[in-house]
Amino acid sequence: MKSSRRSFLETGLALPAILEASPSFAATSQTSEATSKDSSFDPWVEIHRENLRHNLQGISRRVASRPILAVVKNNGYGMGVTNVAQILEPQPEIFGFAVVKLHEAISLRDAGVRKPILILGPFDDRNLEDAVARGITPMVYTFLGPALDKIAAKMQKPIPLHICIDTGIGRVGVPYQDAAPLIGDLGSRKSVQIQGTMMTFTEDLDFDKEQLHRFHETCASLEKEGITLGRKHAASSFSLFQHPEAFLDMVRPGMAIYGIYSENEFRHTSIMDLRPAISLKARVIYVKKLRKGDSAGYNRAYLAKDDVWVATLPVGHADGWPRNAALTRERGAKVRINGDLYPVIASVSASHCIVEVGSEERVRIGDVATFFDWQPGSRPEDVSESCGASVYDLTMHLNPLLPRRVI
Repeated sequence: MKSSRRSFLETGLALPAILEASPSFAATSQTSEATSKDSSFDPWVEIHRENLRHNLQGISRRVASRPILAVVKNNGYGMGVTNVAQILEPQPEIFGFAVVKLHEAISLRDAGVRKPILILGPFDDRNLEDAVARGITPMVYTFLGPALDKIAAKMQKPIPLHICIDTGIGRVGVPYQDAAPLIGDLGSRKSVQIQGTMMTFTEDLDFDKEQLHRFHETCASLEKEGITLGRKHAASSFSLFQHPEAFLDMVRPGMAIYGIYSENEFRHTSIMDLRPAISLKARVIYVKKLRKGDSAGYNRAYLAKDDVWVATLPVGHADGWPRNAALTRERGAKVRINGDLYPVIASVSASHCIVEVGSEERVRIGDVATFFDWQPGSRPEDVSESCGASVYDLTMHLNPLLPRRVI
């Protein structure tokens, strides 16, 4: 089950979206500059706004209308952090957004996002001051009292923050055994306003129960001392399926908002109907006929057993398409062209991959190829199941320089 867990690519921001190429295969754009730099054969990413809204509404029903803190870290899971936030912000279900990188939080503010933004990643004193000045809420788990006092005095108002308690994941957060002195110190300062308290599950089902027990006990003990902890939150996309008892005061899903099941087994339940809101597409750049015995790919990874047509697509591992998409003809990813699925063969190089079309020439140069989207057989989970690629890698590893287009 764990083969699909996170392997994060720390990316920058995506370029602004461009329009899809016209049927004549000449790139269309609002500026001549974009026209000159973007080939009509370059791959692109599409973001489906209605699927985002559908998923958000499904999550809201699942959690009985609790506030949703949308996780848009790692470039909006590949969609572009501002693209996603601008679509989601008007939705009443959205309380705010969570990111890891400070530059993503600042980008959201610069793009006009006004709902709360929680930064989950590290920062120094200067970063903290910059974040607070922009109305960005820090997640705190170390003794920062003096720095907070200084910044609050300068800002002439208390600093809102969330506190992270480590109940067993061992990543970040004040260990639950040591939480009382830290949170007691923060709670006693006039410079601080604790707006939330959080934890993260290990996603080990048995241990998760112990983690939640530790969190509840720690919070109860602190509240008995008169400390206000704000909204408590623990549930990620995984927990939406496994831990309804952990919905608490707010939930913070990521992958589920984007319509992708974080574990393949979840899609076979009836708990939520998620619709992928992201797709990767490109146009066929070359079609040729291989004769029996001809090879394709590095190390002659593919050998034609009979005469066969193949098509070359301008997408490779530099774009985020996994190397293991071409395991074997029988076991590997498939790409949709003109409504039919064709197996990825040979080897995935930095900028290209090849699909086997068959004995007839059924595709042509310029035809649109869909690597994954929301259609049955082409979902990210289908790619994951076919070749073992992580659904997290499929989206988060998308090259941030690929054009993003909201549809």
